[in-house]
Amino acid sequence: MGLTISRAVQWSSDGDQLENSPLNNDILTEILLFTEGFEDRHPQEASIPFCEPLQWNTSLEAADFTGESAVSLECDDKGRPLLQLSPPAITVHSFYHLSNLLKLSKDKKMKEVWACLEGELLCMHSLLYYCFWLLSCIFVVCVLLPREGRLSPAAVNTEVDLLKRENRVLKSVHYTSDYVFSNGCRSPPWRQMEGEICSLIIETCDTEPTLFITCNTSGVFLNEVRKLSRCFFSIYFNAASKGSTRSQLRNKGLVKRNYCISHFQKNKCIYSTFNHKCSSCSSSAIKSPGGADDFSESSSEDEEDEEKPERRAEIPTDLPSEYWQIQKLVKYLKGANQTATVIVLCTLRDFNLVQETCQLAIRDVGGLEVLINLLDTDDIRCNIGSLKILREISCNSLIRQTIADLGGLQTMVSILDTPVKELKCLAAETIANVAKFRRARRTVRQYGGIKRLVELLDCLPDSVSLSAEQERDADVARCGALALWSCSKSTRNKESIRQAGGIPLLARLLKSSQKNMLIPVVGTLQECASEKSYRIAIQTEGMIEDLVKNLSCDNQELQMHCASAIFKCAEDKHTRDLVRQYDGLKPLVMLLNKAENKQLLAATTGAIWKCSISLENVAKFQEYRALEILVGLLKDQPEEVLVNVVGALGECAQISENLATIRKSGGIQPLVKLLSGTNQALLVNVTKAVGACATDPENMPIIDRLDGVRLLWSLLKNPSPDVQASAAWAICPCIENAKDAGEMVRSFVGGLELIVNLLKSQNKDVLASVCAAIAKIAKDVENLAVISDHGVVPMLANLTNTVDDKLRRYLAEAIACCCMWGSNCVSFGEAGAVAPLVHYLHSKDPLVHQATARALFELSKDPNNCITMHENGVVKLLLIMIGSTDAILQEAAASCVANIRCLALANDKAKNG
Repeated sequence: MGLTISRAVQWSSDGDQLENSPLNNDILTEILLFTEGFEDRHPQEASIPFCEPLQWNTSLEAADFTGESAVSLECDDKGRPLLQLSPPAITVHSFYHLSNLLKLSKDKKMKEVWACLEGELLCMHSLLYYCFWLLSCIFVVCVLLPREGRLSPAAVNTEVDLLKRENRVLKSVHYTSDYVFSNGCRSPPWRQMEGEICSLIIETCDTEPTLFITCNTSGVFLNEVRKLSRCFFSIYFNAASKGSTRSQLRNKGLVKRNYCISHFQKNKCIYSTFNHKCSSCSSSAIKSPGGADDFSESSSEDEEDEEKPERRAEIPTDLPSEYWQIQKLVKYLKGANQTATVIVLCTLRDFNLVQETCQLAIRDVGGLEVLINLLDTDDIRCNIGSLKILREISCNSLIRQTIADLGGLQTMVSILDTPVKELKCLAAETIANVAKFRRARRTVRQYGGIKRLVELLDCLPDSVSLSAEQERDADVARCGALALWSCSKSTRNKESIRQAGGIPLLARLLKSSQKNMLIPVVGTLQECASEKSYRIAIQTEGMIEDLVKNLSCDNQELQMHCASAIFKCAEDKHTRDLVRQYDGLKPLVMLLNKAENKQLLAATTGAIWKCSISLENVAKFQEYRALEILVGLLKDQPEEVLVNVVGALGECAQISENLATIRKSGGIQPLVKLLSGTNQALLVNVTKAVGACATDPENMPIIDRLDGVRLLWSLLKNPSPDVQASAAWAICPCIENAKDAGEMVRSFVGGLELIVNLLKSQNKDVLASVCAAIAKIAKDVENLAVISDHGVVPMLANLTNTVDDKLRRYLAEAIACCCMWGSNCVSFGEAGAVAPLVHYLHSKDPLVHQATARALFELSKDPNNCITMHENGVVKLLLIMIGSTDAILQEAAASCVANIRCLALANDKAKNG
């Protein structure tokens, strides 16, 4: 009988009570049997306090309790009774007290289980739900247990077939491998040697986590169940007749460790959701020295940094002899004395440890635990030998995750305090390898590793001749920089590096002439340059000059990191000026010729893009003929490169003579072609570039012939507001420079309705760009009539209360142009657009003044609007602007005042007539 909860239990018609059905009674009986015997089967776990107590309404009284089931006087560490009866409520804090509580008559205990289940399932957030989840796990694995003897492949296959039919309880059951060996096993040969038959992935109907199960001749095991904010359990089951002990299974490699399994998100003991003292450790559950906020991590890290479920491809059956030799050595290592241990470690290093087969041979036989334990010994030779092996094999993602699981990072961080410089180097290099994923980087920070690694950087990078001791110091600094480079992918770690004083030390090391030193130093800097505080520091510490200097070195990896750092830092104008002043623009252009190195090309084009935001730099790029090279890179490049190339062309197009260069170099066609892509960053840049090219009357016919305007218009439907805004900005010069713009716009079926509807957007840049486009569209009378029918007037009027000057400018321009049709001028007044426009004249932006004066002049052609303007004090403001040196503003302000004055004179004449 399967145990199901939540979805399987049957409720009464009103949904407030459990139905008294046979199915529910069976479920309650199973829960009762499990709970009653839990204390006997798992005495240590039974005493662990729940995260949250079980609470329900009871009919019991104090007189119902006798002997062991008496109300407990025990209290938890917060002084709360672990079993408390306050009729009609009862509160229970552990399985121990829950088991004792149920030592009642059968009728009473069933009634209590019923009441508890009914109350807890209504909230679905209590610990009881987690217990039900645990029971489901137990059901799944218990079904697989043989009735007698050892498990066989045939028996497992039979039971799995039965499980697959149990669709009331299980969503799916499937093997991790479809390949079946001649003996019926599905596990790889080196696991079959330990008795492993197969592995299963099971999804149940009532639990969210997927269950990963291993079937072995000695039993069935539930592996590595992960779930945030829930209880975590590592459960194992032994065959009934054989009864292998956990330590025996662990020695066989079937169970990883029975203590301090630290891969449950917070690097704590497996019971630390309970704050329980681990039975196999001499200390309480592991606690990090950091505060609670240390457990949060940067959200900006790449998805690839996340740990993946452990799934590797099957390794062929014809394993090399090295695999078995390594396993024999590791087994010998477990019981060897110090001298023999050193010899074995040296022998292991003779193997090709970068080969995956050799790496997994060490892991599969439990060698990682041994190597990490050797780090805790007082024998420096053992420490060094172990770290040399760990350094080599930690390039494997499975290995480094296991190292983190076993607490190896914490030990390596502590080794950084040793006076032995070789040990420091090895520990830092291994940390650099392991800290490739988020959890490992977090662990390094929480255990004080960032500060220790920064301290390793404190050495003099260069002198005329280095002594042997100085060379060792330089190597320590290099290894520290390598580890910081890996750790700096975390936002919190970047801040920790800064707070530990890492920036000036990195600046000093940046002056080194040693490339093996410079690469990790610049790598760290370019990672950290994503933070504004670092970009400022890179300026103030004088590092731009060193970065520019290394652009001309003969090492492409170093060039790439320098260009990447400039790419990030050149968001700031001062940095862009410094790059030019230190003659860094020409080396960047020269690096474009190394197009075969795509990483270097991406970094270089990114640096050129950001540097070209400054017009002074664009002039230099013209001189170095960079545009022709960039146009040549518009084809057959990764999107990362294309984003940067197009961004650079868009910025260079700020200078009108470059528009002809782009056209003559054949750049218009590939740019228009990119408008049909899907990469949003690329679309934002390419729409800007096409829009810039459209400002040239000679480019516009080419864009139109290539259907570029239609492609731009279609991007108004893109879900990204950035793409919508960039497309709308690009449409403006296209309409302005097209030969028959009105007819072209009308040819886009539904195009005018689409752009008017974008006035409902919540994005201010979208609204400003659409208003700018509407101002261009409205210059054609027929198109103005169409958008008026689509309700452009009330939509524009609804936006007039904005305080954003950019939106104010283009909104006022759109209103001025839309006043030219029919009764739109009157409609704007009736929609309440006039008074807010008057307040725009208080803005400090002269472009807002000009556009607003034009709009007020058009609106002043309606007498009622003139009255509204006068009442809101427009005359005084406009009189000041009549004296402006801006001719357009001067004329619009004077014309508006004239219309108001004419209306006033007409009123006076009517009164006096």
